[in-house]
Amino acid sequence: MKIELATEMGLCFGVRRAIDIVLRAAREAGSLETLGPLVHNRRIVADLEAQGVTVVPALEVLKGRRAAITSHGAGPQTFAELERRGLAVVDATCPFVRSAQRAAQRLAQGGYAVIVFGDALHPEVQGVLGWAQGRGLAVTDPAQLKNPLPRRLGVLAQTTQNEGDFTRFAQGMLERALAGSLEVRLYNTICDSTRRRQAAAQELARRVDLMVVVGGRSSANTRRLADVCARAGAETHAIEEAQELDPAWLAGRERVGLTAGASTPDAVIAEVAARLRELAPGS
Repeated sequence: MKIELATEMGLCFGVRRAIDIVLRAAREAGSLETLGPLVHNRRIVADLEAQGVTVVPALEVLKGRRAAITSHGAGPQTFAELERRGLAVVDATCPFVRSAQRAAQRLAQGGYAVIVFGDALHPEVQGVLGWAQGRGLAVTDPAQLKNPLPRRLGVLAQTTQNEGDFTRFAQGMLERALAGSLEVRLYNTICDSTRRRQAAAQELARRVDLMVVVGGRSSANTRRLADVCARAGAETHAIEEAQELDPAWLAGRERVGLTAGASTPDAVIAEVAARLRELAPGS
């Protein structure tokens, strides 16, 4: 059995940058609290906690004088409240998320209603909607928008969405806009890392019998990687740790592919690859 690794996978620039920022701040101050998990991966959160970076669920339970914004970003209301409380802010927002926030802000200030293609409950999307100044809405299907639509629409995407899905969504929005003589501005805010890793996963999934996708269960980009692999025709299993691998998945397989989400540590990927080799028939 041959095990192949995707050419693009694992920790992305935004996640590595966020980890570096909070660890440096924690070393300087002795400890640091983050407003929610820095990234959606339990191993990383546990490793950070061991180095003085703890997670708090809300502003109200902050104990220290410094707070970190996670890689998913936050709305302006959060920054304003931190300032009101006199707390120092360590901003680890991913630059690609920041670009989406700025696009939402510009659109709202220009009089556009902001439509975000994404999960309304995801912290990144909630932050972007905050920058839309009450003029935003998150949906995944143009049909979810009720008539009459606003006369001016700005459309952007959650940074970890699938580009093909966003293209279809944008086409649907344009069709509705043309039927109603509306003005639409489109921003493709999907990050480069997401595009590259999804393309690499898709290419690999087309060549193998089985795909294993490694990442946190609450990681949106990992779920989409698994979806991309399944759409490409490969039997796909998403796991968080190596011990979740089932030997039965490998029975009769000749080629197995491995990819990982943007917040999956290198060590976890290596553990899964090693376990796959142990379980491979004939090993």
